[in-house]
Amino acid sequence: MEKVLARVSSLIDSHRADEAIAEARAWIDGGGAPSDELYYLMGNAWRKKGDWQKAIDSWLEAVSINPESPAREAIEFADEILSFYNKDMYNQ
Repeated sequence: MEKVLARVSSLIDSHRADEAIAEARAWIDGGGAPSDELYYLMGNAWRKKGDWQKAIDSWLEAVSINPESPAREAIEFADEILSFYNKDMYNQ
């Protein structure tokens, strides 16, 4: 598991989100034990791709496995970003 986590993290850091997601999915679909860390990383990869819904879904999965996961903060962060708006921007 540690190798998978390191590989997924490295791919994300290298701006290779698609590969990171594929690696995480392959682990989960192949019967590997899912972990909150893997779902958290997968959420981060989806966020980098700009797919907030899939990012939040992954983070929620992480929190369901471990309520103390850093994914909880990621969800709060995403909520702040997605609920923010600037009324002045609409008048430009």
